[in-house]
Amino acid sequence: MDFLIGRQFGKGMSAYTLKTIAIVAMVVDHVAAAFVPAGTILWQVMHAIGRLTAPIMCYFIAEGYYHTRNVTRYAMRLGCFALISHFPFCFFEFGRWPVSDGGLKLYPTSIIWTLFLGLISLIVWSNDRLSPAVKGILISGLCAAALFGDGSFSVVLCILGFGMYRGDFKKQALALLVTLAIPNLLMTLEPYWLGAFLVIPLLRQYNGSLGGGKHSKWFFYVFYPLHLLVIRFLGRSL
Repeated sequence: MDFLIGRQFGKGMSAYTLKTIAIVAMVVDHVAAAFVPAGTILWQVMHAIGRLTAPIMCYFIAEGYYHTRNVTRYAMRLGCFALISHFPFCFFEFGRWPVSDGGLKLYPTSIIWTLFLGLISLIVWSNDRLSPAVKGILISGLCAAALFGDGSFSVVLCILGFGMYRGDFKKQALALLVTLAIPNLLMTLEPYWLGAFLVIPLLRQYNGSLGGGKHSKWFFYVFYPLHLLVIRFLGRSL
């Protein structure tokens, strides 16, 4: 009901605004990783800001599933994007391209891979022709494949939770905490993961509108791999 009220009266934030916040937070996070000494207060603060990005991405992957005209094309586009992003991700993380001994190294890879698997898991869950047992097996396999990507299986389960409980924000928020924020906080024991909790009031402001221009979605696709290359090249030149 809250989702419908926001859509009707246009209050709050559009998808474009929230995605822009996610992009800014992502850049802050990656700048901290590249240039700020680890463990410092500034490093913690910048990484806390960066924790906003993954939940917002997960949320709009789930929203995209329900809004897209062609879910197959949507999945193929995201899958291609994951493949393209693999190269700048490896260059950013390890300072080299994912090619060794004449072969292509496929893992570890970027969060776009885990977002793609999260979308596939939502497609599987929504398929009424599959039995619960088959769905469980397939989604477990997708979670296993996500271990090779940034964010791991938590991202897959977060997208699944957002999709399953669409229209009930309280349950969506709980799914976020259970699948993404709390597990990562417990595993890393780093206080910057508390920043993930700040995304809840932001997502609460989503009003159901797209915002942005006609081709704005392509900006988000292009920006991710491009900013990784820019930050890494800057790091090498300084």
